[in-house]
Amino acid sequence: MTDKATFAAGCFWGVESCFRKVDGVVNVTVGYTGGRTTDPTYEEVCTGGTGHAESALIEFDPSVVSYEQLLEHFWNMHDPTTKNRQGPDIGTQYRSVIFHHTPEQRIKATESKTMQERSGRFRGRLVVTGIVPASTFYPAEEYHQRYHEKHGFRGCRIR
Repeated sequence: MTDKATFAAGCFWGVESCFRKVDGVVNVTVGYTGGRTTDPTYEEVCTGGTGHAESALIEFDPSVVSYEQLLEHFWNMHDPTTKNRQGPDIGTQYRSVIFHHTPEQRIKATESKTMQERSGRFRGRLVVTGIVPASTFYPAEEYHQRYHEKHGFRGCRIR
Protein backbone atom coordinates (compact mmCIF):
# COMPACT_ATOMS: atom_id res chain seq x y z
CA MET A 1 0.00 0.00 0.00
CA THR A 2 1.37 3.42 -0.93
CA ASP A 3 0.59 7.01 0.02
CA LYS A 4 0.96 10.22 -1.97
CA ALA A 5 2.84 13.43 -1.31
CA THR A 6 3.25 16.42 -3.62
CA PHE A 7 6.02 19.00 -3.40
CA ALA A 8 7.20 21.97 -5.43
CA ALA A 9 10.77 23.14 -4.82
CA GLY A 10 11.97 24.74 -8.03
CA CYS A 11 12.66 22.98 -11.30
CA PHE A 12 10.91 19.62 -11.14
CA TRP A 13 13.82 17.74 -12.74
CA GLY A 14 15.98 18.25 -9.67
CA VAL A 15 13.14 17.58 -7.24
CA GLU A 16 12.37 14.30 -9.01
CA SER A 17 16.00 13.27 -9.00
CA CYS A 18 16.35 13.93 -5.26
CA PHE A 19 13.22 12.03 -4.28
CA ARG A 20 14.04 9.04 -6.51
CA LYS A 21 17.08 8.40 -4.29
CA VAL A 22 14.98 8.05 -1.13
CA ASP A 23 14.41 4.50 0.09
CA GLY A 24 10.69 3.82 0.21
CA VAL A 25 9.83 6.13 -2.68
CA VAL A 26 8.09 3.89 -5.19
CA ASN A 27 7.55 6.40 -8.01
CA VAL A 28 7.94 10.08 -8.80
CA THR A 29 5.96 11.84 -11.53
CA VAL A 30 6.77 15.42 -12.47
CA GLY A 31 3.99 17.74 -13.49
CA TYR A 32 1.96 20.81 -12.76
CA THR A 33 -0.42 21.61 -9.93
CA GLY A 34 -1.83 24.52 -7.97
CA GLY A 35 -3.00 26.58 -10.92
CA ARG A 36 -6.07 27.64 -12.88
CA THR A 37 -5.56 26.08 -16.31
CA THR A 38 -6.86 22.62 -17.17
CA ASP A 39 -4.24 20.27 -18.64
CA PRO A 40 -1.49 22.90 -19.05
CA THR A 41 1.57 22.41 -21.23
CA TYR A 42 5.14 23.11 -20.20
CA GLU A 43 5.22 26.13 -22.46
CA GLU A 44 2.06 27.53 -20.84
CA VAL A 45 3.35 26.93 -17.31
CA CYS A 46 6.66 28.62 -18.18
CA THR A 47 4.83 31.87 -18.95
CA GLY A 48 3.68 32.05 -15.32
CA GLY A 49 0.14 32.70 -16.53
CA THR A 50 -1.40 29.36 -15.52
CA GLY A 51 -0.68 29.67 -11.81
CA HIS A 52 0.75 26.14 -11.70
CA ALA A 53 3.95 25.15 -9.91
CA GLU A 54 6.39 22.65 -11.35
CA SER A 55 5.77 19.81 -8.91
CA ALA A 56 6.61 16.23 -8.09
CA LEU A 57 3.96 13.69 -7.13
CA ILE A 58 5.62 11.14 -4.85
CA GLU A 59 4.23 7.64 -4.31
CA PHE A 60 5.82 6.19 -1.19
CA ASP A 61 5.64 3.17 1.05
CA PRO A 62 4.91 4.52 4.55
CA SER A 63 6.26 1.32 6.11
CA VAL A 64 9.69 2.28 4.73
CA VAL A 65 9.71 6.09 4.68
CA SER A 66 7.44 8.39 6.63
CA TYR A 67 5.82 11.59 5.42
CA GLU A 68 7.91 13.42 8.03
CA GLN A 69 11.08 12.00 6.46
CA LEU A 70 9.93 13.16 3.04
CA LEU A 71 9.41 16.62 4.51
CA GLU A 72 13.02 16.59 5.76
CA HIS A 73 14.25 15.76 2.26
CA PHE A 74 12.08 18.55 0.88
CA TRP A 75 13.55 21.14 3.27
CA ASN A 76 17.10 20.00 2.51
CA MET A 77 16.84 20.03 -1.29
CA HIS A 78 16.04 23.70 -1.84
CA ASP A 79 16.04 27.17 -0.34
CA PRO A 80 12.56 27.73 1.11
CA THR A 81 13.32 31.39 1.82
CA THR A 82 13.37 32.57 -1.79
CA LYS A 83 9.98 33.57 -3.14
CA ASN A 84 9.23 32.32 -6.66
CA ARG A 85 12.84 31.40 -7.27
CA GLN A 86 15.34 28.58 -6.97
CA GLY A 87 18.84 29.32 -8.18
CA PRO A 88 18.69 30.76 -11.69
CA ASP A 89 15.03 29.75 -12.16
CA ILE A 90 12.68 32.67 -11.53
CA GLY A 91 8.88 32.73 -11.68
CA THR A 92 5.81 31.58 -9.78
CA GLN A 93 6.15 28.12 -11.34
CA TYR A 94 9.32 27.65 -9.23
CA ARG A 95 7.74 28.53 -5.88
CA SER A 96 8.19 26.40 -2.78
CA VAL A 97 4.96 24.59 -1.87
CA ILE A 98 3.80 21.57 0.08
CA PHE A 99 0.52 20.31 -1.38
CA HIS A 100 -1.17 18.26 1.35
CA HIS A 101 -3.44 15.34 0.47
CA THR A 102 -4.94 14.78 3.94
CA PRO A 103 -5.61 16.80 7.09
CA GLU A 104 -2.82 14.81 8.77
CA GLN A 105 -0.35 15.87 6.07
CA ARG A 106 -1.40 19.50 6.55
CA ILE A 107 -0.74 19.27 10.28
CA LYS A 108 2.63 17.57 9.80
CA ALA A 109 3.67 20.03 7.09
CA THR A 110 2.70 23.00 9.27
CA GLU A 111 4.58 21.60 12.26
CA SER A 112 7.59 20.89 10.07
CA LYS A 113 7.60 24.42 8.64
CA THR A 114 7.40 25.87 12.15
CA MET A 115 10.37 23.73 13.21
CA GLN A 116 12.36 24.94 10.20
CA GLU A 117 11.56 28.57 11.02
CA ARG A 118 12.62 28.12 14.65
CA SER A 119 15.77 26.14 13.85
CA GLY A 120 17.89 29.18 13.08
CA ARG A 121 19.17 27.41 10.01
CA PHE A 122 17.98 30.18 7.68
CA ARG A 123 19.63 32.96 9.71
CA GLY A 124 16.48 34.98 10.27
CA ARG A 125 15.19 34.74 6.71
CA LEU A 126 11.47 34.04 6.44
CA VAL A 127 10.41 30.60 5.18
CA VAL A 128 8.02 31.42 2.31
CA THR A 129 6.93 27.85 1.55
CA GLY A 130 3.19 27.59 0.99
CA ILE A 131 1.13 24.79 2.51
CA VAL A 132 -2.02 24.30 0.47
CA PRO A 133 -4.49 21.51 -0.34
CA ALA A 134 -3.47 19.27 -3.22
CA SER A 135 -5.47 19.95 -6.34
CA THR A 136 -5.55 18.28 -9.73
CA PHE A 137 -2.07 17.10 -10.71
CA TYR A 138 -1.29 17.17 -14.42
CA PRO A 139 1.66 14.96 -15.39
CA ALA A 140 4.25 16.79 -17.46
CA GLU A 141 5.05 15.71 -20.97
CA GLU A 142 6.93 12.41 -21.27
CA TYR A 143 10.24 14.05 -22.15
CA HIS A 144 10.28 15.66 -18.67
CA GLN A 145 9.83 12.36 -16.81
CA ARG A 146 13.13 10.97 -15.46
CA TYR A 147 14.89 13.82 -17.24
CA HIS A 148 18.19 13.49 -15.40
CA GLU A 149 18.29 9.74 -16.04
CA LYS A 150 17.75 10.35 -19.75
CA HIS A 151 20.09 13.32 -20.18
CA GLY A 152 22.49 13.34 -17.27
CA PHE A 153 22.55 16.27 -14.91
CA ARG A 154 22.45 19.00 -17.53
CA GLY A 155 19.91 21.72 -16.97
CA CYS A 156 18.43 22.82 -13.69
CA ARG A 157 20.07 22.24 -10.38
CA ILE A 158 18.67 22.60 -6.92
CA ARG A 159 20.77 22.91 -3.79
